[in-house]
Amino acid sequence: MSIIKNDYEKMTITKIKKAKNNKKLTMITAYDALFSNLFKDIADFILVGDSLNMSFAGKQDTLSATLEQMIYHTDAVCNGAPDAFVITDMPFGTYNNEKEALENAVKIYQKTNAAAVKIEGGENRAHIVKHLTSNSIAVVGHIGLMPQYVRSEGGYKVRGKTKEDEEQLLKDAIAIEKAGAFCIVVEGVLSNVAKKITELVSVPVIGIGAGNVTDGQVLVWSDMLGFFDAFKPKFVRKYLDGANLVKQAVNQYRNDVQDASFPNNDEEY
Repeated sequence: MSIIKNDYEKMTITKIKKAKNNKKLTMITAYDALFSNLFKDIADFILVGDSLNMSFAGKQDTLSATLEQMIYHTDAVCNGAPDAFVITDMPFGTYNNEKEALENAVKIYQKTNAAAVKIEGGENRAHIVKHLTSNSIAVVGHIGLMPQYVRSEGGYKVRGKTKEDEEQLLKDAIAIEKAGAFCIVVEGVLSNVAKKITELVSVPVIGIGAGNVTDGQVLVWSDMLGFFDAFKPKFVRKYLDGANLVKQAVNQYRNDVQDASFPNNDEEY
C-alpha cells in the first residue's frame, strides 16, 4: 500500500517563509535519485548534505566533501525528485571569500536544479550570505554546532551553554537573516536558546538537536531510518531498523541461493 502525504504541495521560498508560525516544516537529507524519489512527496524540502561523506564514504567528518561531489549528488537528487525544493550544502573551503563563494554557488546553480545553497557561519559569514543573495543565489543559513568547524572547535560541542554564547547565537541569527537568508538551520543548541532564536527572527528556523521549539526539523536519512549504526546521536529518533532489515533480507537471499529455491520457475525465462 502506498503511503502519500495528502497535504503535500510543491514548496517555494515564499511558501517556506509563510510557514513561519503556521506550519512545522520537514527537511530530510538525500544523496541520490533513489531516495529523493521516495521522499519527494512527503518532505517539504530535501537537503543534499555534506554528511554524505560520512554516510557514503565512511569519513570521520564532513570536511573532505568536494564541490564536484556535491554537484554530482545534487544532480542525482534533482533527477529523482524534479519537483522537490532541493538545497545543497556548500562544502568546506568553497566559500572562504565573497568571490569564491559566488563562483562556486553559480556552478551549483548551472550544473544542477538546486533551489538554494546552505552555508555554515553566523556574523563572520554574513557578508558572504549577503553577497550571494545580492546576486540571485538563495541561501539557507546554518548556525550553532557547525560540522565544518569540528576540527577548529575541537569536536562537536553543544552551543548556548553560557550567556555569552547565547548572545552570540542571537547575533548570528539576526546577521544571517539581515543578509538575506530565507531560512536558518540551528544545530546542537540548548532548546531554550533555540526557542529565543526562533522567536527573534522572522524566517523559519529548522532545528536539529535543538528541541521541538523551532519551526521545523531536519534529520539525516541514514540516521532516522537506522542504516547508520556506528553510533546514534541523542537527538535522532530511529523510525526504522534499517540496518537489521537489510541484513536479514540479504541473509535470506543467500539462503535461497544456496538451497536453490531462488530463482524458481516463475523467475526464469
